[in-house]
Amino acid sequence: MTTARRRSYGVKGAPYAFLLPATILFALFFALPIGYAVYLSFRKVHVSGLGLGSGARKEVWAGLENYTGALTDSELAHGALRVLGYGCIVVPVMLGLALLFALMLDSDKVRFTPFTRLAIFLPYAIPGVVAALMWGFLYLPDVSPFYYVLEKLHMPQPDLLDGGPLYLAMSNIAVWGGTGFNMIVIYTSLRSIPAEVYEAAKLDGATPLQIALKIKIPMVAPSLVLTFFFSIIATLQVFNEPMTLKPLTNSLPLTWSPLMNVYQDAFRKGDIYQAAAEAVIIAVATLVLSFGFLRAANRRQKQEAAR
Repeated sequence: MTTARRRSYGVKGAPYAFLLPATILFALFFALPIGYAVYLSFRKVHVSGLGLGSGARKEVWAGLENYTGALTDSELAHGALRVLGYGCIVVPVMLGLALLFALMLDSDKVRFTPFTRLAIFLPYAIPGVVAALMWGFLYLPDVSPFYYVLEKLHMPQPDLLDGGPLYLAMSNIAVWGGTGFNMIVIYTSLRSIPAEVYEAAKLDGATPLQIALKIKIPMVAPSLVLTFFFSIIATLQVFNEPMTLKPLTNSLPLTWSPLMNVYQDAFRKGDIYQAAAEAVIIAVATLVLSFGFLRAANRRQKQEAAR
């Protein structure tokens, strides 16, 4: 009887044993850093006198002072507006291209589908910093082959690292790198649609365009919601592209994006407490926007299902 109980406990405890390593890693490298950042956001350094001596600088409770300073920081607000404009370009273009490529690869008329799928996905495998450096040098008039061709053809040579074109230049990097991942997600969803659905539509006289618009796209709507969700998070956390392009142009301020502002406060100004408060605000804003979008999408799906 005792042996049977031990075996029963062993079977019941097996899932928790398998989850234990992942739980420990999650706590050490995700939960604890977040908790420490929240803790630092409520602290500050109090300097006594000239700040000299062992007890002249000590960490004290700051309350909401860091959050007040972050919310009234004009640089952080301007960075959020820049990222908003950047996202209005990146998200629709990237998801539109991903959907278009997925529909094309799902067509029976397309040849060399495995190679084409790999070629579209390959830019996603390139690290963001490497991609930004590569495109950055292609944007520089002195070293770019594109500018050389434009010069030989006596065509205008726009400065892609200055003014309005800068948004397009950085958006191109994000679209080039992220389209492949979103395409794979949508394409996988398309391949899961039963072939009988297409056959029934063809028997009813539906054209390939009608099948794509009225069958394929509605049936992959959950994948579109998922990719849109990931794209919003990636857009709000943009850092690699502007930070890598900054040495190549004077048009990029050091606080172009909210995360760049956090970096400046933490590592240039040495104010890790203010930076922690800004990071918490960005995380909360990302959570609220993502949760709001998912809730709206779920509500719409329930309304369509009720019809």
